[in-house]
Order: sequence, then structure tokens, then C-alpha cells
Amino acid sequence: MHTTNRIIPAKEQVYLAGPRKRMNELYFAWQVFIQFIKGVRTLHFVGPCITVFGSARFKNDHPYYQSAQEIGKMIAELGFTTMTGGGPGIMEAANKGAFENGGMSVGCNIKLPFEQKPNPYMNKWLTIDYFFIRKVLLVKYSYAFIILPGGFGTMDELFETITLVQTKVIYDFPIVVFGKAYYAPMMKMIDEMIEKGTISPEDKKLILYTDNIEEVKNFISKYVRKNFVVKPHVHRWWLFEGV
Repeated sequence: MHTTNRIIPAKEQVYLAGPRKRMNELYFAWQVFIQFIKGVRTLHFVGPCITVFGSARFKNDHPYYQSAQEIGKMIAELGFTTMTGGGPGIMEAANKGAFENGGMSVGCNIKLPFEQKPNPYMNKWLTIDYFFIRKVLLVKYSYAFIILPGGFGTMDELFETITLVQTKVIYDFPIVVFGKAYYAPMMKMIDEMIEKGTISPEDKKLILYTDNIEEVKNFISKYVRKNFVVKPHVHRWWLFEGV
């Protein structure tokens, strides 16, 4: 008789597997609360951020890795903190670009059985147990979002961020989709959504679709100048007032 070993699900999967005993549910709620407090305590003073999303799987010789590194450098030049998911690939590259060019570099890592471990190019980071908490933290402290090529996780982060802006849950912060060849099918799908009436033509305007880092820099700079009063500060990168 053949037997197989049971795969023990990750902690988040266990708690999303349907109703459990009420004490277990209370314990889960407490763990979520503790994770949020941990995130807020760690990230509250890191400065205004720009979050970079992208795949963990690209190596340092890949063109997308190199683009992400240049984007991290650009974010540092703008005076923002670079925030990523804290892992390898695109995340590491963006953190590295900021870290090696005098910028503040932070990450919000996630516990996974593979792929994800903190990269060495961060001034400050934390590790979160639950994806939904991580996504909240990656959005909460950012004034713009740059999405490079990635997989399921990146798509999740991209469309959740667009939805938050579209529904005015957060301000209309700049959203950049970087990698025209990679994202061409997705942009075609968005055009089909407009055609079928599931989104409005104005929704597409929430996205800057580009391969040009200078265009990204100008797009974000223009938004900041229009919507914020920027003041230099001795112990902060920038202080932002008056959304």
C-alpha cells in the first residue's frame, strides 16, 4: 500500500480553512492585532515611502533586476524611502539601488517555506506572518507605487492597490506599471474590461505604463509638487503636509 505524507498548511491557510473553535478564532484575532502593532512600531518613522513590487525570482544579471536597482537609486534621489517586500529578486534590487546611493531602504518580509528571506540591503525591516497584514503595511506608508514584472503575488499587490485608489480608500497616489513588453497582455485585458463596461475609461488613467525611468521620476515629482508642501527637516527625509 502506498502512503503519502500530509502537507501541513502554512499558518495563514489553517486560519482561513473555515470556522474553528471560538478560542482559536480569538487567538488568531489577537495574533493579527500584535502583527499590526509590530508593523506600525517598526515603520512609523521611516519617512514617506515609495513601494516597489516585483518578482522574487529574478537574479542580479537579469535586465529587470538592473532596472529595479536604477529605480531604487531614483527613489533615493527624490528623497523618498524605498519600501519593498524585503525579499530577493526585484525587491532586493530596489533596496540595493537605494541603499548604495544614500537612500533609506526598508522592507516588509513574509514568512514562506521557500524563496523569501530578507535581503541585505535594508536599513530597517520586519517579518510578517500574514499576507493581508503585509499588504496593508506596504500601502499604508507609501506615496507612490512602482510595479515591475512579477507573478501571482505581484498581480495581487498591483490590482489591490489600483482598487484602493479607484474606490478612493486611499488618495490617488501615482501607480507605475514598469515593463511594457511584459505587461502588454495585461494592458490589453484592461482595454477589454473597458470595452465590456466592467471598469471605466478613467480607471486606466490611474496607471502610468512605461519603460522609462526618467518618465517615472517626472510623473512622481509632478504629483508631489502638486499635492504636498515639501519641507526639509534635520532628522527626516521629507515632511509632507496638506494632502
